[in-house]
Amino acid sequence: MEEIRLYLLALVCLLFVGCKEIKESIPDGGEAIDRIMAAQETAWNTGDLDAFMSGYWESDSLTFVGSKGLTKGYAPVLANYKKSYPNQAAMGKLAFDVLSKEPLGDKAYQVLGKWTLFRTEDTLSGHYTLLWKYLNKEWVIVTDHSS
Repeated sequence: MEEIRLYLLALVCLLFVGCKEIKESIPDGGEAIDRIMAAQETAWNTGDLDAFMSGYWESDSLTFVGSKGLTKGYAPVLANYKKSYPNQAAMGKLAFDVLSKEPLGDKAYQVLGKWTLFRTEDTLSGHYTLLWKYLNKEWVIVTDHSS
């Protein structure tokens, strides 16, 4: 009887430790999102839209809502960026101002903020809501609503 009790206790401990290891293997979303958004600013400000898009989920299910309406899919979102910002002058210098970052469980965050685009001829600005998820061992934007 004692052997069964020890076996069950060991099994429970293994299960508990296993669950803890899985949870701890998810990198902190808040810190990861800060790093990714800083890299996105840098990529934009050097005219590299492909690198800027590395923060987005490379999927047909990526959702972007902007002034021109809804766009679904990574490739169409990238194509829209390239059409709207064909060169460095059009791209200007981008700055993000994160207003709030809220975890929605272990594998999702909602980020609200303001974007500002400084260009020679004008300055544009608006707000964004980003839904970030931890998918395939990385934090990515799955929904972007920018206005």
